[in-house]
Amino acid sequence: MSAQRHDMPFGTQLTGDGVRFRLWAPGCEEVKLCLADGARESALPMTARGDGWFELAVPGAGAGTRYRFEMTDGLRVPDPASRFNPDDVHAASEVIDPTAFDWRDNAWRGRPWHEAVVYELHVGTFSPEGSFAGVAARLDYLAELGVTAIELMPVADFPGARDWGYDGVLPFAPESRYGRPEDLKTLVDAAHAKGLMVLLDVVYNHFGPEGNYLHVYAKPFFSDRHHTLWGAAINFDGAQSRTVREFFIHNALYWLDEYHFDGLRLDAVHAIVDDSAPHILDELAQRVHAATAPGRHVHLVLENDANEARYLGPGRYAAQWNDDIHHALHVLVTGETDGYYVDYADAPIRHLGRCLAEGFAYQGEASAYRGHARRGEPSAQLPPQAFVSFLQNHDQVGNRAFGERIGRLAPPQALRAAAAVYLPAPAIPLLFMGEEFAATTPFPFFCDFGADLRDAVTAGRRREFGRFTRFADAAALAAIPDPNAAATFTAARLDWVRIGDDGPAACLAHYRELLRLRRDVVVPRLRGMGGHAARFEVLAPHGLVVAWRLGDGSTLRLLANLGTASLHAAAPAGAPLFAMATEASGDRIVLGPWAVVWTLEDGEGCA
Repeated sequence: MSAQRHDMPFGTQLTGDGVRFRLWAPGCEEVKLCLADGARESALPMTARGDGWFELAVPGAGAGTRYRFEMTDGLRVPDPASRFNPDDVHAASEVIDPTAFDWRDNAWRGRPWHEAVVYELHVGTFSPEGSFAGVAARLDYLAELGVTAIELMPVADFPGARDWGYDGVLPFAPESRYGRPEDLKTLVDAAHAKGLMVLLDVVYNHFGPEGNYLHVYAKPFFSDRHHTLWGAAINFDGAQSRTVREFFIHNALYWLDEYHFDGLRLDAVHAIVDDSAPHILDELAQRVHAATAPGRHVHLVLENDANEARYLGPGRYAAQWNDDIHHALHVLVTGETDGYYVDYADAPIRHLGRCLAEGFAYQGEASAYRGHARRGEPSAQLPPQAFVSFLQNHDQVGNRAFGERIGRLAPPQALRAAAAVYLPAPAIPLLFMGEEFAATTPFPFFCDFGADLRDAVTAGRRREFGRFTRFADAAALAAIPDPNAAATFTAARLDWVRIGDDGPAACLAHYRELLRLRRDVVVPRLRGMGGHAARFEVLAPHGLVVAWRLGDGSTLRLLANLGTASLHAAAPAGAPLFAMATEASGDRIVLGPWAVVWTLEDGEGCA
């Protein structure tokens, strides 16, 4: 690993005797560069370079220089490609020297994707410190748990003191409240020293509603033909879209090069609208893989509600978050069937089996939740590692009115069984911070918008849940946490004190045992595993058998009873690996409520 600086046409670049400043402002006739000198700012005219570009080289400027751009109407704005904004998104940007950090991970090349066990966390609530340093202090704990990759929810600079991260408006600048750029680099460097990959969640489908000034001076960033839930879509296919595409492609390359991230998770790409060819997702993947040094492992992961399997595979995207398997497991352990869970209510065990064996549960079938529109594409041809499985994540917890974790909704034995199903399975597992010790702290949606947006966001959040029967009463609706309140954010901080209590300690031991089984037995056999490698059979309303042909020709088998009534079944072939809530009876086996059995048979593919 040697890259320290990513050169790009945007923002700042240190030169031999100063700094070159560049801005794309096609909506302006002139732009000035404002340099801070203590409390004073000097405004220097920038040179128009054509096609909306303005540039100025300033001798004597350097790392630490504070700067802004002044538009034709006098408005002063930060650099949209700022590497750091120490005083939040409305204030001046700071010139950063990317080569100043002393990286120690020169021998690090990452890890192959099939070894991934992902731990998703929010930097601001994961530790009491709420910082990059706070995450770094717990890397030993994560490595001992059995995690091989940590995934940071978005860290791009957002407005205010707290946010999930999906309202970022300066996508190249790490959030200043988490630390400086060198603090984030220190975290990545330390993780690599412990054998941990670091993935970053990035948002390329919209900008946050506060602090984004691009609409003032660079309107071509936004489409006048396509719209999303957040308003006008990013312009990836209209006039002047080439510069917009380069902005986001360079953002991906920047995080991978300057910060040595091992991969990116692209948020909600179903909300990216692009009618051109190649699609921005295809071009971004091609550019990333072309720029990756030989021998280095870089992984691109999608969130895509449309279940478009065509984006997955070698040279494209390594995997997709599989909401289908979450929804099936959630219905089985909680019994909830409202909202999008209605699509899994008819036969949740069948949907689960299809996810484990074929990837998506919806591969072109009609979705009742989506007005019976067809959803998804065939996915059985892909290896299981093209799918990321989870029982919790930030969305599935935080999109609930009170942000309650699944531990508040399902009995402990059901959750232990669900973990025993998804953690050892050949797909890539993802844990949400605190899940491993049955954290009870909620993770509601929180933000810190200015006065113009604050009341609208609070009212919108409550209006969103007002259509549910249980919130028909005004008092119940008013009880939904205010996302702008500091207390809502504070309540989401993980409570590390109770990790030693009996319940959390037992849950943590269970997760460690399952991840040890995955590391020692399953992962060494995954390399070379292809598609069409599994079959499943539903035994009863809550009984399931799945068999996978692993990369070394052995057969991994799962037998599970995810219900409250006992189930009798044939004992699975192979050597026992793990069993809970079971009792052998000759060549039969009695599966008690919430029972899970794993076996392995060497040298034989599944029929």
